[in-house]
Amino acid sequence: MTDDTITPRNAMAEARERMVREQIIARGVRDHRVIRAMMTVPRELFVPEEHRDEAYEDRPLPIGKGQFIPQPYIVAYMLESLLLRGNEKVLEAGAGSGYAAALLALLAREVFAIEKDPDLAAQARRNLAAAGFDMVRVIEGDACKGLPEEAPFDGVMISFGVAEVPQTLKDQLAIHGRLVAAVGPHPVARELVRLTRREDGTFDREALADIRLVPPMDEEGGVDLEASESARPRVIETRPRIHEDLPALISRSATAFERVEEADIDALVERAGDARIVLLGEASHGTSEFYRMRARITRRLIEEKGFNIVALEADWPDAARIDHYVRHMDAPPAEWTAFARFPTWMWRNEEFRALVDWLHEYNRPLPFEKRAGIHGLDLYAMHTAMQRVIEYLEKVDPELARIAKERYACLEPWQADPAAYGHAALTGRYRECEADVVAMLVDLFRKQTELMKGDGEWFLDAAQNARLVANAERYYRVMYYGSAASWNLRDTHMFETLRLVMAFRGPDAKAIIWAHNSHIGDAAETEMSARGEINIGHLVREHFPGESWHVGFGTDHGTVAAASEWNGPMEIKRVRPSHRQSFEHQFHRTGLPGLIVPLSRGADPHLRAALAEPKLERAIGVIYRPETELASHYFEARLSRQFDDYIWIDETSAVTPIPAESLRAVPDTYPFGL
Repeated sequence: MTDDTITPRNAMAEARERMVREQIIARGVRDHRVIRAMMTVPRELFVPEEHRDEAYEDRPLPIGKGQFIPQPYIVAYMLESLLLRGNEKVLEAGAGSGYAAALLALLAREVFAIEKDPDLAAQARRNLAAAGFDMVRVIEGDACKGLPEEAPFDGVMISFGVAEVPQTLKDQLAIHGRLVAAVGPHPVARELVRLTRREDGTFDREALADIRLVPPMDEEGGVDLEASESARPRVIETRPRIHEDLPALISRSATAFERVEEADIDALVERAGDARIVLLGEASHGTSEFYRMRARITRRLIEEKGFNIVALEADWPDAARIDHYVRHMDAPPAEWTAFARFPTWMWRNEEFRALVDWLHEYNRPLPFEKRAGIHGLDLYAMHTAMQRVIEYLEKVDPELARIAKERYACLEPWQADPAAYGHAALTGRYRECEADVVAMLVDLFRKQTELMKGDGEWFLDAAQNARLVANAERYYRVMYYGSAASWNLRDTHMFETLRLVMAFRGPDAKAIIWAHNSHIGDAAETEMSARGEINIGHLVREHFPGESWHVGFGTDHGTVAAASEWNGPMEIKRVRPSHRQSFEHQFHRTGLPGLIVPLSRGADPHLRAALAEPKLERAIGVIYRPETELASHYFEARLSRQFDDYIWIDETSAVTPIPAESLRAVPDTYPFGL
């Protein structure tokens, strides 16, 4: 055998190994049997000849008939979710080219695959035979009807998107059998779910992940959102129609700038200033330019438009320490021991500190009731919030403080890992603490009139901390039921906190919110709505109609401060250039370094219409994984309906974290001054 025949095979084997290492294991697939199967099955035999050199790339590939072989990771994730052990009888609904069926053959005892398209069914048989998996039985037929004559099945994998799992396939599951499918009414945004059949014939339903599918294509290659379910979108990718003249439309409509400090924000401030609530987004949590631009807008709104609340996507107790400083409530200078919980750099950075110090000086000559404050909207700091409630009550009501200690003792064992409490309570290994924490909140408000006589500010702080504990307790239980439920609880908590603070400040309250684009843009105009998710932006528009202004941010490339995993160390990461099918790519094509683009009031109607067509939008949180960016950090949206203004900064840089050695040593208790 010559080197010419050996080299391509070796190259494919190396590419397969790299694919498994970088796309499968790196993303968290841990089932060693699935990993071994992905390492064994030659994916190149299941794609057309012209795409074989791309067989191990991190994306779906066309297999003819308008269908695709899925991205390798999504196949591995679905296989792992079936929890196969080797002695099962399984069915794949939607065989495609046969790749997933080949993998199933290494994971189960007996495999059936059903495919509606006769040409694809024949192709799958040929591919499986060529790869040595001719024991798989490929049946031509309606995948949604399954194979009742071969049922029951221990596992069913639906390889295309469905609005809801067909009852026929559920009926073909064996007792304790599992079915995995991408489910949802939207042709693109779906939720990966697992159904497990109980002995009484009912089903446990688990939400595993949010995914996107390649939707059906129209004749021009654009997304056909009206296509019938029979079109069966298959894989996580979108292919929206691109307007060749969109960059020119953007350029003509925008105010351009070179540097953040030089940007002319007069028109934006005027547009936003009529609102009671201005929501300032960010495309990542660790980008300097986003913080600096938000700070410029915030200062103008406070100085010129009378805004008096800055509400952060941050924990209430930590933000309260900063609030005491900026409003001169007997706090030491710049209490940067706040925000010590991961991710510290999100608020403990030089860019945000500059705004804090400015606000401290701005407030100095003003009467207390006119000073602008800083408040946290988030609910993660459960243990700190419990401490704050007890500290407050020890000052004003020692007996209620004693009761608070008894009630919060239920959560005390979980202070280091509250998520573990949620799992323990859900599985019945530990009692739920809901009644205790809710009773504490009720008792506080029952004594509101009496306690408010001492100092309303401190009662507000204590009441919000008690509310945070109650909602956080529920959040850590609900998070195990799926992403939509926990997301909605968190954003609803943040919105209710905003309303509480605004009500406390009275009829003159005007708030500026600093949070991620995914929170402040209207969720109804993104694929989030297809998953049943809401956010602050949507709730504000719903409850404050005509009184809010939503500003989104975007970037193409540069650096960002982020971690690779939760509780991991901060890294300075390189932001990949934007995906060619994204809004960001169209803004990048203008060739301009910075843009402020009106999307609502004063917007060019042609630009607004073009940006209302669905495209991808990037979202980088405190975790950034460039190697899986398309799957991990993009979602579909309608930009001009999501935001009222959009600020584009083509190249961005990471925030500057405040070094630990520069932090002041200050007491870790509130200076109550009651």
